[in-house]
Amino acid sequence: GIALGANVVIANAIGRGDRETVHRAVHTSIVTALIGGVLVAIFGQLIAAGLMGLLNVPDDVYPLALAYLRIYLLGMPVILLYNFEAAIFRSVGDTKVPLIALTVSGVLNVILNLFFVIVLKMNVNGVAIATVLSNAVSSVLLLRRLLHGDLVRVEIRQLRIDPAIFRKIMRIGLPAGIQGAIFSVSNIIIQSAINSLGTVVMAASSAAFNIEIIAYDVLNSFSQACTTFVGQNYGARNLRRCFRITKVAFGVEAAFLLAVTVPVLFFSPELIRLFNGDPNVVALGTKRLFYVAGTFYLNGIIDIISGSLRGYGYSLPPAVVVLVGICGVRITWLYTVFAAHRDFLVLMAAYPASWLVTAIVLTFVYQSCRKHIVRGLLSER
Repeated sequence: GIALGANVVIANAIGRGDRETVHRAVHTSIVTALIGGVLVAIFGQLIAAGLMGLLNVPDDVYPLALAYLRIYLLGMPVILLYNFEAAIFRSVGDTKVPLIALTVSGVLNVILNLFFVIVLKMNVNGVAIATVLSNAVSSVLLLRRLLHGDLVRVEIRQLRIDPAIFRKIMRIGLPAGIQGAIFSVSNIIIQSAINSLGTVVMAASSAAFNIEIIAYDVLNSFSQACTTFVGQNYGARNLRRCFRITKVAFGVEAAFLLAVTVPVLFFSPELIRLFNGDPNVVALGTKRLFYVAGTFYLNGIIDIISGSLRGYGYSLPPAVVVLVGICGVRITWLYTVFAAHRDFLVLMAAYPASWLVTAIVLTFVYQSCRKHIVRGLLSER
């Protein structure tokens, strides 16, 4: 989320033709990623055991879950570095290079998983190590490209944090990061309730989630593209194009989401069986996909509006709305509706319910901010 702050600052500077700000923002982003990654890794190690306890993880999987989390957290510096580097490339409209680096990393991850687990007979430790190593490779590939870039170029001797740029990145990025964290926190709360329903429900939910995340990645990419292009055009003070970009993003996202979710829902039993062949797991996992993936466009509305507002520099309003709409609705649902009817599908209904409420409120917030943006531009003239 904070990396999106770097995306917006750089994109705005590119729109204004301010190469000096681009240079300072790129170097500030790289240093912020590395220092932030180290801090997150250290803090994560301190709270890892406590977090596992809050999740109601069953005793038979607790040691494995904790081991995986601890190793994964050690890789936070390279994970954050990749995210910030990808944000830098996206700020100039280049999504191909991060995709290539991530593809290489993904293939390597699969190969290392097989090697560590099958050849070396490791358990989740091997899977976690493979993930960290593959993330390190993707971040190094992007850094190497940035060292030889043109418009955005990293010079090792220039790596330092520019206080003014850092404040701009945090002003936009921190609320975006909090918004992303809110989604994670609300999912942790839901996951805790899922874990209380037993290991069969856990397995079904986990399998479905791994499929949903593919569809969500398609969904989220349009939000990030919207942030970049709105940011560039707002920097150039071309509001007409900013508004058009947001409208186009809604339509294109709907088309791509339809192309992804229809096959997923149609072949959902077969997809769940790739993870677990237990008939009960397949049945529950399929139902989760229909409840969650089937209503993903509501989440897409939230992402597009949030991405557009960030491009204008309005990062706090969507974060506040998501805090109340997503986290608030899900917690309320958990302790009222689900508490009265402890059923897996009742719990899954919390997702579309929270998305619907948040999307409606955020639409009104967007219209209000848009009027303020127009008035601000008119006053500049």
